[in-house]
Amino acid sequence: METTIKITVIGLGGVGGYFGFKLAQHYSDQQEVQISFIARGATYTVVKENGLTLLSPEHENPIAHPAKIYSDFAMFPSADVLLICVKEYDLEKVCMELKDKIKADTLILPLMNGVDIYERIRKVINTGIVLPACVYVASHIKEKGTVEHKGNAGKIVVGNDPKYPDYDAQKLINLMKSAGIDIQYKQDAFPDIWTKFFFIASFGLVSARYNQSIGEINELPKLRERATLIMEEIKSIAHKKNIDIPSDIIEKTFQKAATFPYATPTSLQLDIQSGKEHTELELFAGAIMDYGKALDIPVLESKRIYEEIKSGKIN
Repeated sequence: METTIKITVIGLGGVGGYFGFKLAQHYSDQQEVQISFIARGATYTVVKENGLTLLSPEHENPIAHPAKIYSDFAMFPSADVLLICVKEYDLEKVCMELKDKIKADTLILPLMNGVDIYERIRKVINTGIVLPACVYVASHIKEKGTVEHKGNAGKIVVGNDPKYPDYDAQKLINLMKSAGIDIQYKQDAFPDIWTKFFFIASFGLVSARYNQSIGEINELPKLRERATLIMEEIKSIAHKKNIDIPSDIIEKTFQKAATFPYATPTSLQLDIQSGKEHTELELFAGAIMDYGKALDIPVLESKRIYEEIKSGKIN
């Protein structure tokens, strides 16, 4: 009987590159765990030829080689564990390509921003175990096949699948911890997911609208008020969805923002300013508006700032 645990990392951006590197390097010479990557285009070519590079103070050896690497899903056999680390606009497409490869005991761990990731996966993939997760890591693609990491060690908070609340994922947690990954396992990860969303959605949207830093939003009354209104709408949604968030979540979110260097931009702000075709606008405002409609909650501020950004009002 085959005993090798097959873990496949889908997407080698800042998140997939950081955690995929740790897994591939740690398990490179261990038969019981096999780490594979799925990457496309130039990233596939570079990593296949030279390995994945991680520039991080956490690792002296910056190169890791996966056991296998695939350039498309057609060539990819099934795996025991799938780490989905793609951009949110690719999620449905990736799920459609994965759907027929998911068995009843396949573990899916999405390492993505957003509060609706679990629901979006479940709309496409009915089988397998999907573990909701919240991820923190300051890493980005420096060039194809090279990821740069700065700041604190990356961290994952993972919870049980609401569809299978009694499933115990401790074996996977232990495998990731053995690879030096800071991962915390909880019964319910949704409070962590939503707590992060309060910050990234409100500050992301306001910073993108005005091209102002996190520090400026915290300081300037008009911008702080707009961020507060967005957070109040998120709070109403979270309460209606029975998410266990602190009563002072808005105050705590501003306190968290104050810990960042004053001039720090948000990723949505940078993407909007550079004219990127795909951004996190739908992940943030789109999700708030969708939940507002589904739950009959007015989300006027989120809709207003969404429309302003879409129409080009960005300063």
